[in-house]
Amino acid sequence: MLVLARKLHESIRIGDEIEVSVVEIKGDQVKLGIKAPPRITVHRQEVYEAIQRENVSAAEAEPSRVPSLEGVLNQPQPDEPNQPQRKAAPGKPGKQEKPGKRSNSGGSSERP
Repeated sequence: MLVLARKLHESIRIGDEIEVSVVEIKGDQVKLGIKAPPRITVHRQEVYEAIQRENVSAAEAEPSRVPSLEGVLNQPQPDEPNQPQRKAAPGKPGKQEKPGKRSNSGGSSERP
């Protein structure tokens, strides 16, 4: 393992495409900035390990525990959200909801 000392606003390069900079030092915490191409994934170690565990678990799953996708693509979908809204006929008043608004009937309109 290569160990390097860096001060605030100093950086290191990994190859030609990755730069790691010390952005902030506060107490015992160091914040790093990482510049890398989008094709290179960057994760905290604990997140990387969780992803690896999930991948192994998925690869080891018994086929009987994986639901079949047969017929899913051809099933009719209930009320597609991209359907155009009907407008009231000319001369007749009609109630239209504004996009993003919900009526208060049937529960709270707030989302967590």
